[in-house]
Amino acid sequence: MQSITPYPHMLHGCDYNPEQWRNRPEILDQDIIRMQQANINCASLGIFAWAALEPEEGRYDLDWLEEIMNRLHQRGIYTVLATPSAASPMWLAHKYPETRRVGADRIRILPGGRHNHCYTSPVYREKVRAVNEQLAARFAHHPGLILWHVGNEFQGECHCELCQAAFREWLRERYGTLDALNAAWWTAFWSNTYTDWEQIESPAPHGETAIHGLNLDWKRFCTAQTRSFLDAEIAVLKAANPVIPVTTNFMGFYDGLNYREIAKSLDVISWDSYPLWHSEQSGDESSSAFRADAFSDMCRCMLGKPFLLMENTPSQTNWQPVCRPKTWGFHRLTAVSCLAHGADSVQYFQWRQSRGCAEKFHGAVMTHANRTDTRVFQEVSDLGSTLKRLDALCGAKTVANIAILYDMESHWAVNDAKGPRNQGIGDTDLMLRFYLPFWKAGYAVDFVDAEADFSGYHLLCVPMLYLLRGDTAKRIRDFTLQGGTVILTMHSGVTDAHDLCYMGDTPAEGLAELAGIRFLEIDPLFDGQTETMHIQKAPFPLAESYRLERLCERVAAEGAEVLGVYDTGNPCMPDDLPCLTRHPFGRGTAYYLGGFAEERFFSDFLISLAERLGLLPALDTTLPHGVTAAARQGKDGTVFYFVMNWNREQKSVNLPFPLKDFETGKFYQSKLPLSPYGAKILIR
Repeated sequence: MQSITPYPHMLHGCDYNPEQWRNRPEILDQDIIRMQQANINCASLGIFAWAALEPEEGRYDLDWLEEIMNRLHQRGIYTVLATPSAASPMWLAHKYPETRRVGADRIRILPGGRHNHCYTSPVYREKVRAVNEQLAARFAHHPGLILWHVGNEFQGECHCELCQAAFREWLRERYGTLDALNAAWWTAFWSNTYTDWEQIESPAPHGETAIHGLNLDWKRFCTAQTRSFLDAEIAVLKAANPVIPVTTNFMGFYDGLNYREIAKSLDVISWDSYPLWHSEQSGDESSSAFRADAFSDMCRCMLGKPFLLMENTPSQTNWQPVCRPKTWGFHRLTAVSCLAHGADSVQYFQWRQSRGCAEKFHGAVMTHANRTDTRVFQEVSDLGSTLKRLDALCGAKTVANIAILYDMESHWAVNDAKGPRNQGIGDTDLMLRFYLPFWKAGYAVDFVDAEADFSGYHLLCVPMLYLLRGDTAKRIRDFTLQGGTVILTMHSGVTDAHDLCYMGDTPAEGLAELAGIRFLEIDPLFDGQTETMHIQKAPFPLAESYRLERLCERVAAEGAEVLGVYDTGNPCMPDDLPCLTRHPFGRGTAYYLGGFAEERFFSDFLISLAERLGLLPALDTTLPHGVTAAARQGKDGTVFYFVMNWNREQKSVNLPFPLKDFETGKFYQSKLPLSPYGAKILIR
């Protein structure tokens, strides 16, 4: 696998905003020298800089940007150049009010802020095209340019008349006729039948919100319109130089857009990582770390190659409830963990703290003190020194035999379903409960969506796939028939692609047959209420019982072997209803879990199942609590092992084979010591 940018080295970079310091040339002179001292080799320029690039309509000033890029390149620092579309300048927002977004309440926003523009507006698209053409003409062949950063953290939606018209046209293309749309949306409900396309409006708090097909299609449209806007930007850049790759930065488990659809337009995935560190008195950072690593794995899987960590803070954020800085040495640990899960970069927001406005107290390599003898500067510099020696890791792959299916359209639909539970249905939490034991034990996991090819995996986990679309069910069945092991859960296969309930047995489309069960009813629990699953027959080591919460699905076994049953504590209910089953299917096996089980069950069940299937973690050893491991194979065949200690106390790992510390050259024969919040990069 090749490097994901034309610069074949690990990127160590930062968001750099020289436009904020143009009246302080001595600051700009210092910055580039200090970037070298910090072992920075790339800088992201131009984000939110439109007012400096085009101070008034049609008058462009790119000289300052070219001067900065030239000076950076002369010092061996490359440029990730952003388009400025994520925040329109004041002159544009005032002169062209149609470019400003309209909320779901149908009120147009005032000028200011960021992400303040309508993706549909022809005026805004034209103004973006014009400034992008200027940037592309000037810099597309600049020797220092290695990546285009299009916009920034795409998000939000607009409900203006332009977007309403575009939505209706999108629906015409999707359904063809109003009869087809009415059937897909089930509009006979509450006499909501549409008789004219102009009657269709986007969901509104003071209007229609009960047509779930409308709500789902609006979310699909917002993703499609965002991607259309993104594609228009990319087309200008690629026309000038098709060689330079493009990216835009994602925001973790943000669900306002279907990131997998956006990813189809990109050459490289990047994301901005800001976990809530140090919120636990115990000093155990696992609960934040595993969520960050889960999204890193998602980013790695979207295009099937390494991603870029576009933003993280070297110290603290400024927008969390409590903005604690990363404690001493902790930054290295978070960086190594990102590398372990597929990153080919460590980049910061930001290089230098702003003097004013909303981000003046956000962490940075250079603080207001303007000194290099700080702890943060030294930690950044030390990490950069390590990254300089990791060329063999660039483009390295992760090999996973386990996949978790997490589909954004199903997530949208199940969270809008109005039942069976409206205060946290928990599909994302359930997905993370599947991920957590594998993360703890050091198993590589791929995240796939409903359109993926499952054939290359041994174990496929399908948590709460409420909405079934396309031929997903057939491909799950085929995967199992051909020898794969699949785990299905409660509240799966309930509705079709329009969020219409299937008639007949669920999970639908043959998944009930696959699992060997028949659905009876779904029983949601209030917060604080629990039931118990008793294990009757354990195919591998399990506890006698496990706690259940949130959702309990009642089923009958029709061919499946019952492994666990409910203990509801209700004398009016049968005490032998299946909760955990196993069913041979073709050459494979289907497991079914009916209750939202506690974390302990997933740890016991999934790791035992993986061992039974002969699947191996990165290091075939028992890892102490809070210690994780991962592996990547470099393009030269070198296998890199990463071991991370998320505890505020020293730990040690029993090694299954000797490993060499990549940085120090020291050999560890059988035991690997890990300092508090320590991280090791090792080779075999």
